[in-house]
Amino acid sequence: MATRLSAEERSQKLAPLLGSGGWNLQSDRDAINKSFAFPSFTSAFAFMTLVAFQAEKMDHHPEWFNVYNRVDITLSTHDCQGLSVCDIVLASHIDRAAAQLQKEPSS
Repeated sequence: MATRLSAEERSQKLAPLLGSGGWNLQSDRDAINKSFAFPSFTSAFAFMTLVAFQAEKMDHHPEWFNVYNRVDITLSTHDCQGLSVCDIVLASHIDRAAAQLQKEPSS
């Protein structure tokens, strides 16, 4: 069972995702969220597919919402009712996947 992030883990592992990392703490629960925009629906769907494969490997699934080229993601660990290391690992993977697909296609 996952455990909630300690104060030390929050300052060392969570802090880099917040602010310049673009992730935000939710005000109503212990969770982080981020919005992503892609050049097209196809690239947004490809992003979701990359995230889905990683989430399945980790057995840790995001809450997400997609409209055309936008994907909103919220991460929290249900087992511990808050943020865990699993959320940090998945958020880092999500950022890497987004960086691959957010670029405009070359002409």
